[in-house]
Amino acid sequence: MTDNNQPDYGGFRSGFVTLVGRPNVGKSTLLNKILGEKVSIVSDKPQTTRSQVRGVLHRKDLQLVFVDTPGIHKPRSPLGQRLNNSAESTISDVDAVLVLVDATMPIGPGDKWVVERCPKDAILVVNKTDKANPEQVLGQLTNAAEFDLDAYFPVSALTGEGVSDLVDHVANRMPEGPPYYPEDMVSDAADAFWVAELVREQLLAVLRDEIPHSIATRVTEMEWPHVRCEILVERDSQKGIVIGKGGSVIKNVGIKAREQLREGTYLELQVKVSKNWQTEAAILDRLGY
Repeated sequence: MTDNNQPDYGGFRSGFVTLVGRPNVGKSTLLNKILGEKVSIVSDKPQTTRSQVRGVLHRKDLQLVFVDTPGIHKPRSPLGQRLNNSAESTISDVDAVLVLVDATMPIGPGDKWVVERCPKDAILVVNKTDKANPEQVLGQLTNAAEFDLDAYFPVSALTGEGVSDLVDHVANRMPEGPPYYPEDMVSDAADAFWVAELVREQLLAVLRDEIPHSIATRVTEMEWPHVRCEILVERDSQKGIVIGKGGSVIKNVGIKAREQLREGTYLELQVKVSKNWQTEAAILDRLGY
């Protein structure tokens, strides 16, 4: 113990860092790039992330716990409101907040709404610099300066440009503290959650229009090597699309998801219709939203 009765961590530093922003600004891609490992699914569809996902970065004398969050948006359903609540709940009681904006899109009311809910020592991250020209990036940084936050970083979560500087800055802000997770743990996500997410990721990759937003996935049985994953849709017509002609779509989804699972896993996919599941509290609770 130190003289002021505070624990002595021997110079070890640790802390929690939350990533917030509007949908599709690249929070999950950034988290995966920081860790050098996939812990959060990604797609080009808004609202891909529906749950808090924690990823752990281990360095000598340092541990950073990053929290990926759903994109904050104007909710149109009880599900949307729950996702917003989940994201906003991570802003308080963390050691650093990263607010992401898209380098290719004008900073709008939605971005300002997010920033207003963040502390003044938050760090603004202008992401997707690989898709923007230098003038766009400079313009975003200039416009974002009016938020008067602690620091500003242009990065490309896709290529990794600027990411190491961002992480170093965050690391330097961390207080002394204990490691919260074992050295071999990169994510605290349960296996069942990860399988369901991988299935949903593959569905997002092949489905279009409103269908991705109408889909939820949940593992209902897991006794290796057998895993059963339930796919919920809202209408009979959507069920047919998810299954595909002769089962082609769901077969391909299963193959792609299995490629990312333990070798030998038998993945069974079942499609069920649950009308208006996004508005039913009991179903949302069961899905973990």
